[in-house]
Amino acid sequence: MPRKGMRSLCFSPETPSFRRSVSPPSRASMSIKHRRGFSELSVEQTIAASAALFAKWDIERPSYARVTSLFYESKGEAVNFIRSVNDLHKIMHFLPNDRGSGSEKLAQAQRLLQIAMKRLQKEFYQILSMNRAHLDPESVSTRSSRTSTQSSFSDYDYDASPDSGIGAVGDSISEVKEVSFMAMSDLKLIADCMISCGYAKECVQIYNSIRKSIIDEGIYKLGIEKLRSSQINKMEWDVLNLKIKDWLEAMKISMRTLFTGERILCDFVFSSSDSIRESCFSEITKEGAVTLFGFPEVVAKAKKSPPGKIFSLLAMYAAISDNWQEIETIFSFDSTSAVRSQALNSLTRLSDAVRSLLSDFESTIRKDSSKSMVPGGGLHPLTVYSMKYLTFLADHSNILTDIVSNWPLPAKSSPPESYLYSPVSIGSPASAISVRISRLILVLLCKLDSKAKHCKDAAVSNLCLANNLQHVISAVHKSNLRYLLGQDWIAKHEAMVNQFAENYERVAFGNVFASLPKNPTAPMTPAEAKECFRKFNVSFEAAYWKQISMVVPDSKLRDQIKASIGRKLVAVYRKFFDNHISAIGDEKSVTLFIRFFPEDVGNYLSDLFIRTGGSGSSSSSSSKSHRPHLQSPSKA
Repeated sequence: MPRKGMRSLCFSPETPSFRRSVSPPSRASMSIKHRRGFSELSVEQTIAASAALFAKWDIERPSYARVTSLFYESKGEAVNFIRSVNDLHKIMHFLPNDRGSGSEKLAQAQRLLQIAMKRLQKEFYQILSMNRAHLDPESVSTRSSRTSTQSSFSDYDYDASPDSGIGAVGDSISEVKEVSFMAMSDLKLIADCMISCGYAKECVQIYNSIRKSIIDEGIYKLGIEKLRSSQINKMEWDVLNLKIKDWLEAMKISMRTLFTGERILCDFVFSSSDSIRESCFSEITKEGAVTLFGFPEVVAKAKKSPPGKIFSLLAMYAAISDNWQEIETIFSFDSTSAVRSQALNSLTRLSDAVRSLLSDFESTIRKDSSKSMVPGGGLHPLTVYSMKYLTFLADHSNILTDIVSNWPLPAKSSPPESYLYSPVSIGSPASAISVRISRLILVLLCKLDSKAKHCKDAAVSNLCLANNLQHVISAVHKSNLRYLLGQDWIAKHEAMVNQFAENYERVAFGNVFASLPKNPTAPMTPAEAKECFRKFNVSFEAAYWKQISMVVPDSKLRDQIKASIGRKLVAVYRKFFDNHISAIGDEKSVTLFIRFFPEDVGNYLSDLFIRTGGSGSSSSSSSKSHRPHLQSPSKA
């Protein structure tokens, strides 16, 4: 509410609070010496001065003071008002409550104190209401420490003259911070006075009512609402995911400003009473905080579990875990233990849900029903999906380490289908998340190995294993997985890729290799040379048409396989060609028995592994016009 509305604000405190008489504290411990310190003259002077000042600001009199604010009009007079209240309350300790003049003075002092408390109650309400913008949690949280709660009358040594300012404090802080601090200081001054005079209940009721509405409004504006599991289960994942994103943002704001600011304000205003500041903070924030920290638990217990949900759960786990120290500090009171318990319950539920989803992921790999390999030996969709999933998991390795550190691996009674790819040596030092990730990759590779066994073409089987394992290694290289699995793991699996590639070459081009003599330069008869050329023509053409449909997506592996085949085939064939072409005879015989010159073989090999099918078309442009035409077996 704007400050200009302060002059017209009317406030009516509850009448019952002021009908009681204020009994003076027990005087059993008061010494006669202290009692004599207050002369009858000083008592009368104190009562008279208080009566005059309190009458001026009596909210029940039809005067200007009824519709304005003491602290707004004059800080100096406000300080004098508080000082008078304290002085009045102090002399009440020494006034006798038996019949006589002393009893009459005590009754008069009690009436004056009630008048003063009504005014301070109104001032407390006005300051809280009028300064909602300056006492919002964000403004309050800019204070450097919750320990800055000391205040005394020395803070309010205002000059009552019209030309006086509010002191040097405004020279060093911004206007917003200045107004925030002054409002907090005024509240503390009033709260200290009301509490010392026995009016803590009235002070706390006003404070809790206004401040709780601010916190509740903040929680509402952040989009936090109390939801049941049944409501979560009815939501579409896209809708729930948006709510999770809203919660993550709300968590940042709540911990940075909302709850932090309120704790600072409570600690400052009620620094004179540990029990009051605890009860106020608990009353104001506990409900909203429990709702905030309870949302992840409800989401974690929801039945719907799409694969991508794990990353949202990890984000919520991180939001609570990263702020755990602040949660314990802000909600350190015994009365706010329910908040800490709720946050801990959410961490536990999120941890359980993440573990369950990891188990589901492993189960999904194991239960993949497709038995055939991808045509052409390409990447299996299971490989692409699994490595994308694991790559994202690696980005949350710190959080996952907390979650899986005490989670035992499945029993050895149910091992993977094959031990061909054992990723971690037994007894080798490895973090819990590294072991878990390596196991999931192991399950994937073993599943691919079982699929390869169903393939009738050994060349396709080996090429597919090489391609998919190379994709796994590439994904590891390009992500945080490389830090989790280590260089030894990568080197071991790169050796496996090389072995699969060699197996592919041997099976796919074995007949071509075998068509050439072991010693290409050894002497042979023209008939033997012609037969050797004929076998090479047939075997190479057959191998070419069969392997032209093979694919190797990884350029490094593709070049590696081509280079290896070229070294074993082109070089040997060139030697054989150069040594025995003369034995073939005239040009007609050469045309009849020699279909491939050495450069033709190299050009045809360059076509391999870049096609998407068996159409026979090539994306290579190298020396096509000089190649002999090869007729596809399907068109023969």
